[in-house]
Amino acid sequence: MKFNWKVFVHILSALLLFSGSFMFLGIPFSLYYHSNDWYPLLLSGGITIVSGSIPWLITRKERGKELRSNDGYLLVTLGWLLMSFFGSLPYVLSGAIPTYPDAFFESMSGFTTTGATILVDIEAVPRGILFWRSMTQWIGGMGIIVMAVAILPILGIGGMQLFQSEAPGISPDKLKPRIRDTAKRLWVIYIVLTIAETGLLMAGGMSFYDAINHSLTTMATGGFSTKNTSVAFYDSAYIHYVITIFMLLAGTNFTLNYFMLKGSFKKVWQNEEFRFYIIFVVIISVIVTIGIYSVSEVDLETSFRQAVFQVVSVVSTTGFITADYTSWTPFIMLVFFLLMFTGASAGSTAGGVKIVRHVILIKNSILEMKRQIHPSAVIPVRYNGKAVTQSITFNVLAFFVIYINVFALGTMIMTLLGVDFMTSLGAVATSLGNIGPGIGSVGPVDNFGHIPAGAKWFLSFIMLLGRLELFTVLLLFTPYFWNKYR
Repeated sequence: MKFNWKVFVHILSALLLFSGSFMFLGIPFSLYYHSNDWYPLLLSGGITIVSGSIPWLITRKERGKELRSNDGYLLVTLGWLLMSFFGSLPYVLSGAIPTYPDAFFESMSGFTTTGATILVDIEAVPRGILFWRSMTQWIGGMGIIVMAVAILPILGIGGMQLFQSEAPGISPDKLKPRIRDTAKRLWVIYIVLTIAETGLLMAGGMSFYDAINHSLTTMATGGFSTKNTSVAFYDSAYIHYVITIFMLLAGTNFTLNYFMLKGSFKKVWQNEEFRFYIIFVVIISVIVTIGIYSVSEVDLETSFRQAVFQVVSVVSTTGFITADYTSWTPFIMLVFFLLMFTGASAGSTAGGVKIVRHVILIKNSILEMKRQIHPSAVIPVRYNGKAVTQSITFNVLAFFVIYINVFALGTMIMTLLGVDFMTSLGAVATSLGNIGPGIGSVGPVDNFGHIPAGAKWFLSFIMLLGRLELFTVLLLFTPYFWNKYR
């Protein structure tokens, strides 16, 4: 299989054109708030667009060429790295984050919707730069590759390989037969929900600037905030509940969000993963509510609000905070650490393992006991009333094994890089799950600024692994992947 590098260059350069254009969106906020960061944004956008436009024009004759599955894996990984590299320019050129390792970490955290930050004083960062920071998460939430397929039909390149590589879950549901129509429909839903949340947050007293920033990062399940204390800054039950609801929606399969908007609620509830998702969140929220109420002086409503907000925030991998869950009890802290290994629904903007994999793993484990008693019986795992193929079951098992091994190995490497054990556990778990806050010295009220530079580069790689669900990136390190290009 011959490597067609011109097709790769054409698509990657198109992604740079997108990224550079989005950088300009922060300029109006910079001018309105007199924050003097309009020039770094203009310069960064210009550099990114020029860097993309020249190779795009040179390779424009490559439109119409098809991609193979191998191409998709490589292209998505390179696309994410390239976007993160150029996405760090506004931070460096504005002086908001002067060192490049920190700027790249913040950029990768944004595009992977992790939400881990090195910023100590977020409110001191210029408004235009903060908007770009939120925009990186919004772009990464649905996926820059899916966006390119949806909005750049001019590319003329088959998009299914890119879509499957960007969202390599069990099997992404398609709203329309053609991948481009599917991606467009998903983006429409994404935009509608972002606008709806912005309006509701403004109705609760947020300024337009804060509302749009928090909406961008909520729907991306990213968690970047414009405030040092995140959503805890807003002492408003209304704002907390609104963001909780939209975090829950962002963690829901976007195909189901489409059916919700159409009023097909029965069809939504029939989805097995959605039922597990909601029931799981309710049960854990009740347990945490009881724990908070029993050890603190806050009333029952506040205990419930803090519990459900933090549970949804971690399960959906958003990472907003209204309270420090590490300060409650050791049991509750352990609960939240374990929640970092759950994740929300496949087909959502959430990171993590995903509920559907847990469901299939649990069902297969139970059925394995039955198979021990009846070794000759053929007992398939069923999901949504249909038998799950053995290949999917093996894929889920392999994913779990690799996920746990990456977590264990990553924790060991972090300790070798000079980070204490508890912080290493939290940093790797939250980076791999694309959550944001962890435990140890990277907990909800802390940041990643004190982490050594080498560890930040390593965590950036872990974020990329988690965002692209392991296989997309790890396949590039196998010899049989590259043998297909010989």
